[in-house]
Amino acid sequence: MDFAYDARTEELRTKLLAFMDEFVYPAEAVAHEQRERLASPWDTPEVVEDLKAEARRQGLWNLFLPDAEYGAGLTNLQYAPLAEITGRSPHLAPTALNCAAPDTGNMELLAQFASDEQKKQWLEPLLAGEIRSAFAMTEPEVASSDATNIETRIERSADGSEYVVTGRKWYISGAMNPDCKIFIVMGKTDPDGADVRRQQSMILVPRDTPGVEIRRAMQVYGYEDHSHGGHAEVVFHGARVPASALVGEEGGGFAIAQARLGPGRIHHCMRLIGMAERAIELMCRRAVGRTAFGKPLAQHGVVHTWIADARVAVEQLRLLVLKTAWLMDTVGNRGAHTEIQAIKIATPRAVVDIIDKAVQLHGAGGVSQDFPLAELWAGARTLKLADGPDEVHQRSLARRELKRYV
Repeated sequence: MDFAYDARTEELRTKLLAFMDEFVYPAEAVAHEQRERLASPWDTPEVVEDLKAEARRQGLWNLFLPDAEYGAGLTNLQYAPLAEITGRSPHLAPTALNCAAPDTGNMELLAQFASDEQKKQWLEPLLAGEIRSAFAMTEPEVASSDATNIETRIERSADGSEYVVTGRKWYISGAMNPDCKIFIVMGKTDPDGADVRRQQSMILVPRDTPGVEIRRAMQVYGYEDHSHGGHAEVVFHGARVPASALVGEEGGGFAIAQARLGPGRIHHCMRLIGMAERAIELMCRRAVGRTAFGKPLAQHGVVHTWIADARVAVEQLRLLVLKTAWLMDTVGNRGAHTEIQAIKIATPRAVVDIIDKAVQLHGAGGVSQDFPLAELWAGARTLKLADGPDEVHQRSLARRELKRYV
């Protein structure tokens, strides 16, 4: 078994590591400072646009898309170590490379399922980084971990020329950003259909459509997550869009959602490993630079345990993520279903613990804005819920294991 990265991956890793050192890490403080002076906290700091221009100039753009017609043409296995690097600055680097959620999943969805007209109108400007997008699935009134519960209605008008969208969504990532121009909305076109997985459809709703209300920003552990464009509560008050706005066919929404979420889950896990590496680095620097009870923190046994356990966990997770990426490339997302669920369960759980230990080692500084750890922890903890909570994946994974013995 060959564990080495191929030549193209190594070349891009070298470029990306240099890009991070020269441009991204120095821009973290600059972005924070510029954001405080913006007219709206949801506007994009100027330094982010500078980073995007530099990333395009260096060919570090749309790395996530395996389709060479639209992206860099990398396999999942080639992209995995690059996504890990961006995870070290998760609120800046992915956006700089046009590889940030939810746009990545939305672009993959549009590339796979959209009509030519829809691609021209929405996919092309997303690929160019000219606009942002949002994926409107989660709802506050139902247990959205079971997507068949979705209550938003997508109803055909009497003359068939339009669809009318009515419903309430929340935690719609990116929706507070004024550059977010399009919502991909999941709702029910056939709420009484016999097959509960054929009741849903996907439809494109432009932000400026009459009847679309961005009601409020939702906080995540007290953070409003300005860098990702926030997480909004969005209400659709009978918003009307042309019938041509439907993505795919009526009743295809559930299948489209599953196709979108598979790659999204592995991308999150790739970046989580980078977040863990950043936390370990900060933990080690703190341990050798601080003294308590007469000796450096690095000489206290409990600190040894935290650092050693963190390194073991990261190495295990990286191998599982790379195996999953390889399977997605060779046997497809369906063939890698077990591994996708395994990394979605294991990675956020372990990374939350690693970051938590780094916070503990930093004391009061760990929960402050002077270090990235508190924000990293909030992001990692949220990923135990995003793209399906742990318990849903555990249930599905266990049932698949048990099936072999029944």
